[in-house]
Amino acid sequence: MFSKPTNNTPPKAPDAATPPSPAPSMTATSSAAAPGLAPKPSAPKVASLIANDMTLEGSITADGELQIDGIIRGDVRVGRLNIGESGTVEGSVYADSVELRGKVVGSITAKTVRLYGTCHVDGDITHEQLAMETGAFFQGRSLKFQRPPASVSAAAPSPSMSPASSAPSPASGDGPNTAKPASSSSATPLI
Repeated sequence: MFSKPTNNTPPKAPDAATPPSPAPSMTATSSAAAPGLAPKPSAPKVASLIANDMTLEGSITADGELQIDGIIRGDVRVGRLNIGESGTVEGSVYADSVELRGKVVGSITAKTVRLYGTCHVDGDITHEQLAMETGAFFQGRSLKFQRPPASVSAAAPSPSMSPASSAPSPASGDGPNTAKPASSSSATPLI
């Protein structure tokens, strides 16, 4: 019922004729997987790790992802930064994305910043998006980072705004007098 055919000669003849055709495609696949060639771009990158028993002094620069569970005394410039609950950075942080559960003493500049409930930030945060959970400690300024418009449109408003802002002051003789009430009205709401 499950017996193999004993005639091995006919199967060998078609195998000999067919391998030349599939061989180039197999060779291409094998050469793509060869260790000497660069890995495929679809392969996920593994994050670098600074373990909780490590202390680094100096700046760190990378394009990829960094997970910090230890202490870094210096600036950090990476693509994506995750600071764990035991992680500390004493310096400036520059990244595309920052997720913070630990401590940062210094400024943070990133497109996206997420402060979890266990984090402690003592410094300014410059961002496009900021998310903050209940319990997160943040002492500093939150500065909204806005990308400048296209250089052609940015060049046109600057010259027109500069003369317009300087024109009202010399044109009106009450320019200094007008400024005093504006500042006193500004001071009134603050008091």
